[in-house]
Amino acid sequence: MASENSVTLVGNLTKDPELRYTTGGRGVASFGLAVNRRYQVNGEWQEQVSFFNIVAWGDLGENAAASLNKGNRVIVTGRLEQRSYETKEGEKRNVTEVIADELGPSLRWAQAQVERISRDDATSGGGGGGGGRSAPDPVYGDEEPF
Repeated sequence: MASENSVTLVGNLTKDPELRYTTGGRGVASFGLAVNRRYQVNGEWQEQVSFFNIVAWGDLGENAAASLNKGNRVIVTGRLEQRSYETKEGEKRNVTEVIADELGPSLRWAQAQVERISRDDATSGGGGGGGGRSAPDPVYGDEEPF
């Protein structure tokens, strides 16, 4: 029986994405996401806020850092991942993060300009898709997808 680990969140960035690079040169961006939930109790509106740490690797992370800012409303799909680490003081900590597979701006209350980047220049190999194609797409040929 296969386990399914998938999550979709819509919320606002709590800080600008922080872009770092591994020693191997792969980009990784991280940022906080605040997800608000409004509901009524006895006719009165209540609000609950949950905070999540988002991690985006490779081209996805680099594009997020170049495109998104604190306060932007975004849609994130990915998987939950838990990891443990030790602080400088020797205390053990556990953290649960969302590892993003896809992310983009929410267009519910905003507009966005999409700028497609050339896959020929993609040399990191980490972000998704595996670089350029050697043959045209069998369905769309060389036509742009949008």
